[in-house]
Amino acid sequence: MQARTLGRSGLKVSRFCFGTMSFGGDADEAMAAKLFARCRDAGIDTFDCADVYEGGRSEEILGRLVRGCRDEIVLATKAYFPTGPDPRSRGSSRYHLVRAVEASLRRLGTDRIDLFFLHRFDEATPLEESLRALDDLVRQGKILYLGASNFAAWQVMKALGISARAGLSPLVCIQPMYNLVKRQAEVELLPLARSEGLGVLSYSPLGGGLLAGKYGEQERPSAGRLVENAMYGTRYGEEGYYRSAQRLIEVARELGVSPAALALAWVAAHPDITAPLLGARDVAQLDEQLRALEIPMDEPLRERLSQCSPEPPPATDRNEERSAHDYVARLAARRREGER
Repeated sequence: MQARTLGRSGLKVSRFCFGTMSFGGDADEAMAAKLFARCRDAGIDTFDCADVYEGGRSEEILGRLVRGCRDEIVLATKAYFPTGPDPRSRGSSRYHLVRAVEASLRRLGTDRIDLFFLHRFDEATPLEESLRALDDLVRQGKILYLGASNFAAWQVMKALGISARAGLSPLVCIQPMYNLVKRQAEVELLPLARSEGLGVLSYSPLGGGLLAGKYGEQERPSAGRLVENAMYGTRYGEEGYYRSAQRLIEVARELGVSPAALALAWVAAHPDITAPLLGARDVAQLDEQLRALEIPMDEPLRERLSQCSPEPPPATDRNEERSAHDYVARLAARRREGER
């Protein structure tokens, strides 16, 4: 599998990465071992986790799996969400981040975390405090690279500005949600990543299973994440999302490919995406996603798939800038007419 450089850092990651949220939950330890082995066979060497996944069990399982090949693996994990009832066991304070990193290192059985994400923006903690704490951990060798997950573009830019001003270790990567029905990242986050040289490891390429081919305008399975998990049911509950899923199925059927593979290939083809995160509860699901590597996603096909869902409005809400009625374009046209 092709390796990609993570933004302007020197770190290389595999073209697809694997999210281990299922380890210790939907995938028991035996299945997790099979998923890990299949990833390695496919050339995936970057694995993403978080301290809250299955109460820390996901990190423990991942740590045992990488024990014999640690120096061949890029390990990513995160902290922010509550890991216990103590009010200090959450957020991005120095107090919590130092303890969260030390706990993750123990669970992962390693001496360093290759890529550490702030899992969410913390409104209750000054960003300077979080970034200085992480810089200290980088200087101690416990973290190699920093990233931000679920940040808005202004929050990422604020973090970059603070780091540059104070001489702190900068963010090198962002981790936004991005799929065929959740395209908000196209408005500001992906252009920001391109401008500032940030890597992008996007998550949820199949929309929590919505784009896996089982959901459509008339199809509503009685089981699955969107049914059993209220958070995902809310996130992907809009009726228009199911129409988009139906259109994806129709294109996939015409091309003779899996909807899941097609949806994933669409994400991976975006020029600002370094690598999407795959996720699976068994090897069959993983194999279906890996078929995305076999789909030649040229620009006409990507544009056709993009039409399956509404394009988000531009950051300024000036929709006319995407049309022939753009003010600047009209001025240029008048200027050309005058030159004649």
